[in-house]
Amino acid sequence: MKPGWHKVPFDAVIADESGGNIKTLQSEFLAAGHYAVVDQGKELVAGYVNDESCLCRAQLPVIVFGDHTRCFKYVDFPFCMGADGIKILRPKIDADVKYLYHYFRQLRLTEGGYDRHFKYLKRVDVVLPPLPEQRRIAEALDRTEALRTKRLAALAQLDTLTQSILCDLFGDLATNTKGWPVRAVGGMVVGVTNGMTRRRSESDSGANIVLRLRDIRSGWIDFSDVNRITLTSEESSRYEVLPGDILFIRVNGNPDYVGRCALFPGYPEPVYFNDHIMRVTLDRSVVSGVFLTFVLNGPHGKREIALHRKTSAGQHTINQDGLSRIRIPLPPMHLQDEFARRVAVIEKLRNTYQLSLIGLDEFFASLQHRAFQGEL
Repeated sequence: MKPGWHKVPFDAVIADESGGNIKTLQSEFLAAGHYAVVDQGKELVAGYVNDESCLCRAQLPVIVFGDHTRCFKYVDFPFCMGADGIKILRPKIDADVKYLYHYFRQLRLTEGGYDRHFKYLKRVDVVLPPLPEQRRIAEALDRTEALRTKRLAALAQLDTLTQSILCDLFGDLATNTKGWPVRAVGGMVVGVTNGMTRRRSESDSGANIVLRLRDIRSGWIDFSDVNRITLTSEESSRYEVLPGDILFIRVNGNPDYVGRCALFPGYPEPVYFNDHIMRVTLDRSVVSGVFLTFVLNGPHGKREIALHRKTSAGQHTINQDGLSRIRIPLPPMHLQDEFARRVAVIEKLRNTYQLSLIGLDEFFASLQHRAFQGEL
């Protein structure tokens, strides 16, 4: 280890200051209010309250740790504690809180499902360079993370731009302000197929990509961690996805996921899909896949999907008949094609930003590794 650096047990560095604070139930969260609520979820702020007595009494800044989620948050503003599974951590020695936050984030804690993970965190040793070095490392990591945040914000702005173009060309589709004819989705498709039910066995070599529910995002397909199953020739012919098909989530325990869909743009190797998903083959003389995907993922589409969604035994589903009954305003093809052309320009820019984001992620991971090895 670098001279002047020390490896110190967690309990010798960190105090748990969670006790004695009021915990706010999720049912009490407000959409807006005087004081932010921080819980163990992904977002920094989960909601708001107006009761000053709920404020956490720990000296700021603090590190908030999600006992179930293993999520770390740096909090330097007055906040209230969410009710379940968070720890409020502060150094009990002279140490930089932001440095400790970055140090804990790069740890690979044991994955215990929904078990509590603080017991695993307490077993780690903390690498502590001299205080000026801690601050220098924290500042370097902060600068890189700020660049990543800007890239994410730019990507979010592109989503807003797409919705603005949709509204500009077609008006408010929810109220059909431009008076387009309203058509059922069933009249826009030439075929709908539910995916394959077979699951990968332990002995399966996994030759073919079979997309799952988790791979279908709102408007795009995530190929970063695909599942592979070796298919029979019959399965290969029945469940292959072709460019221009829409993949539509038909069943999930979370109703917000049902109806989420993405247009398949093509891929360097054949792609298939499982039974949580429907493959929708379009009549492209009637509807643009780009237009239909954006409408179904948008507010009007979600409301229509909710009308035809069914619930049984905790599962929310929409079947082929329900999909066919969804009704949307249908502008003329030349306007749909114009929308698709404009979206293509935005998607090209999005790909550039996403590649930049991947590069920043890789650089940040390398920077973290070198920083805590004393090589920065």
